[in-house]
Amino acid sequence: MSVDKFCARTPLDVVRLVRGQPLAWIVSDSGGGGNPIATLLPLLAAPTEGQVTALTGHFARSNPHVPALQRDSRALVLFLGVNGYISPSWMADRTQAPTWNYASARFVVDVEFFEDAARIQAHLRELVGVMEVGRAAAWQIDEMGTRYRTLSRRVIGFVAHVREVGAKFKLGQDERDDVFADIVRGLEREHSAELLEWMQAFNPQRPHPVPE
Repeated sequence: MSVDKFCARTPLDVVRLVRGQPLAWIVSDSGGGGNPIATLLPLLAAPTEGQVTALTGHFARSNPHVPALQRDSRALVLFLGVNGYISPSWMADRTQAPTWNYASARFVVDVEFFEDAARIQAHLRELVGVMEVGRAAAWQIDEMGTRYRTLSRRVIGFVAHVREVGAKFKLGQDERDDVFADIVRGLEREHSAELLEWMQAFNPQRPHPVPE
């Protein structure tokens, strides 16, 4: 089976994944005997011409990852998007094996920190705006009052410049039509609407299964 079956259809698939699931692992060399160091952070994509060219975020200044990246800026950023277990119990053909369907993206980046207070505050406001959009009585950063200025001094901003992109969208492209239809019905029963939507988007040629 060709790995190409699981590639992004266009770079916009990667943009959608990152925007939909912004929490990512940043992994790099700690500089201490080759042991890796990892931090989980929300990141914002900065698409250029429809593809992710940079990611912005912030660390707590106290995080030991900061000096490690100041020494060596190269890092790996890992996103896991929509995903779910696929059970053979849903299938008429019970010789099928269990599997896991998912969307994922991997970026090789160079991290550039910025210290400018106004730029850090602009980043924090953008991040809160993105996270709060569409919420009833959406929260605004100014509601923190003077506490916001104190806390904002404790973070350092960064831009992760993308050097390499890898993505995998394993969403049933390799399944037989009858097995795919059984998976769709199983996801419908389990109300896994988001995974189902991604699977159907990546398999537009499939016949629509008859509901049970």
